This record gives sequence, C-alpha cells and structure tokens, in this order.
Amino acid sequence: MNISRLEAGFDRWDELLALILSSFSYMNERIEPPSSALLLTSGSLAAKAETEMAFVALEGETLVGCVFLRPEWGSVYIGKLAIAPDAQSRGIGRQLLSVAEETARSLALPALRLETRIELVENHAVFARWGFSKTAENAHPGFSRTTSIEMRKSLSAQG
Repeated sequence: MNISRLEAGFDRWDELLALILSSFSYMNERIEPPSSALLLTSGSLAAKAETEMAFVALEGETLVGCVFLRPEWGSVYIGKLAIAPDAQSRGIGRQLLSVAEETARSLALPALRLETRIELVENHAVFARWGFSKTAENAHPGFSRTTSIEMRKSLSAQG
C-alpha cells in the first residue's frame, strides 16, 4: 500500500471519480439531501485538488482510497474520504486519517474536523473509534431538521 499526495501530473481523474462514487453509493437511498459526491465531475475533482491537498492510496497501480484535506482556522477539514468497496475494512481509511493528522501537525493546526450525515450512524461510530467527538449538528440549506453532524479530533495531546 502506497499513499501519496496528488501532484500536477496526475491524470486519473475518471478513476478517482469512480472510486468516490462507488465508495459513497451505499448512502444514495439513505440520505436527504443527496450526497455532494453526485455533483462531482472529473474536472471538478481536478479543480478541488488545486485548492485542497489530495492524497490517494494505491495497491500496485489500483486506486483504493482517497482523502481531500483543507486547512482552515483551527483545524484541517477532512473531505471525500473514500475507500473502494472491495478494499474496505483493511485499514486504508485509518492510514489516510494518519496522513491527515501528520498534515495538521505540519501546519501547526491542533485538530481534524469532518462532517457526516445524520443517517449514517455506522460512520459516527467508526469516527468515534478513531478519536472524533461530535461537536455540532447542522441542516443543509432548505432543511429545518438536522442533516449532518460535525465531528472533531483534537491532536494537541497526541504525539
């Protein structure tokens, strides 16, 4: 397994988009509003990688995971953490999270932050096991009910 930051010469945007869409497909019938992943294109992913730090996990030449990181005030935001369905439960997500932690520390940012949909309680449990705590509930525009939660992991007390 090799995790590397996407560099300017990366040209596998269609494959990366397919990885994200397949990874997020289980939530298509479960969440409202639909995932923003459904709005992604190869071009928008390339543009996202220009403004955020993107990392991919490779097994040989096969893309098996990715994460997009965005430094913000007080934390690094974790977005589009995706693991290929046939590569899940093998620790790839945890390895990508370690890259996020290293990135935050290198930027002197004390925490990681992410958002997950309210319906995806299994994701809440995984992130809690990884050291995240719920910090807020949010509603997408046009919704009066909670549609997502924010979770944060403090890095200040860790090595």
